Amino acid sequence: MATEIKPLHGEGRSMFGLSGIWGELSAEFFGTFLLLAFGDGVVAAAVAGLPGSGRTGGPTVIFNGVGGWLLITWGWAFAVALAVYVAGGVTGAHLNPAVTLGLAVRRRFSWNKVLPYWGAELLGAFFGGLLVYMVYGPAIQAFDIAAKAVPQQGTALATYSIFATFPAAYFHGSSLGPLIDQIVGTAFLLIFVLALTDGRNSVAPQGNMGPLLVGIAVAAIGMSYGPNAGYAINPARDFGPRMVAWLFGWGKTAFPGTFSSGAFHFSNYFWVPIIGPLIGAVVGVILYDWFIGDILASRMKKGETPDPGRAVPTE
Repeated sequence: MATEIKPLHGEGRSMFGLSGIWGELSAEFFGTFLLLAFGDGVVAAAVAGLPGSGRTGGPTVIFNGVGGWLLITWGWAFAVALAVYVAGGVTGAHLNPAVTLGLAVRRRFSWNKVLPYWGAELLGAFFGGLLVYMVYGPAIQAFDIAAKAVPQQGTALATYSIFATFPAAYFHGSSLGPLIDQIVGTAFLLIFVLALTDGRNSVAPQGNMGPLLVGIAVAAIGMSYGPNAGYAINPARDFGPRMVAWLFGWGKTAFPGTFSSGAFHFSNYFWVPIIGPLIGAVVGVILYDWFIGDILASRMKKGETPDPGRAVPTE
């Protein structure tokens, strides 16, 4: 039995927290804030915190083998799971404009709430990125000094990567490959989210296991497709902290997303992790319903019960 707790700000507050759309926006803001605080936080730990604290082979040693990448993918997985656990009781925890759009396209979410949710998610992502900069600022500055990188001169790509994404060097500055990558990655995300939350699915997780498995899905996407473009798969996750980086000195590397040094060349990249995930979300919901959702709906309409022989064993 849940214990009733008196609201900290009083029973009468109707805006910015308790009732209606404001309560939902409050949860989306706070959940997305936590997502970025821990997601960008683990990147900051891997890129600047661990090297600067003497816990790696040198002050600029990052991604030594695959260990650094696994740290980041699992860190983001836990960030997603925990943020969903926090905000899920109010909104289901979209925490991602692409998820919000996908649910609206699927007719499971009001179109009137799409833009307000996007605004709350973007603000939450911005302040989450801001918190990471406040906490890891000294480590970031120490790394850039050791690496002889100057954000204002567009030479600090490593520390910029704490906040937002960029394409791999093998795309040679083309936006097409990263755009396809973001469409594919976000389509997978929506497919997994829908499968894990579909009550008609006889093998959907029971109880409160859903958020943890959504986090694992994000880890799977990062491990399989992350190297291409940093697996933003979330416009707010990329654009909010990108603005933090822009404000604190990374300049055009952050916005509009232009960089040219060594093997890395990309220009006006900021729109790719916005448009790609939005397209991918629509693709994902269509694919899920075409191959799975509509079949489940048809069987329910005919009164068919799930065949235990088709269920995935639980032991």
